[in-house]
Amino acid sequence: MKFPRSTTLVSSEELQALRQLFDDYADTLDEQDLQAWPEYFTEDCLYQVISREGYLAGLLHATMHCDGLGMVKDRAQATQECTVYEPRFLRHFMHGLKVVGRGPDSWETRCNFMVIESTSDDEPRVLLVGQYVDVVVDTPQGLKFRRRLCVYDNFRIYTSLVFPV
Repeated sequence: MKFPRSTTLVSSEELQALRQLFDDYADTLDEQDLQAWPEYFTEDCLYQVISREGYLAGLLHATMHCDGLGMVKDRAQATQECTVYEPRFLRHFMHGLKVVGRGPDSWETRCNFMVIESTSDDEPRVLLVGQYVDVVVDTPQGLKFRRRLCVYDNFRIYTSLVFPV
């Protein structure tokens, strides 16, 4: 599997709406609002945090995998209620949003990301760097992710991956 490279022209209004979705998504995760996180996905969504090597090889194994909104909700609830982890804060930085495909009510997008993690006993450090490879659809409730692949370039993850990316 390759990263989509061609750029599709879209209106400035569409691009602004997509950027707003990405910014709101990042803010939700930065504020650790896991109850609101599932609202960004469609019922039939696919959410994965996957290594670059795995993505390019077309492998199904992912570090974090949610197939459908039910699994996204389960992940959010488990992280809030069941998982034991050292307190941490994340900050998402995104750049280079590109629309690489267009359907009647959907957009295929690619966007670079970097996630910085801060814990109580260490200096902030880069947790993940990579790119989102997404399919965004227009729904009656607004734009949502039908597919969000968080393809990370890291060769290893230094600490645990607790929160969604």
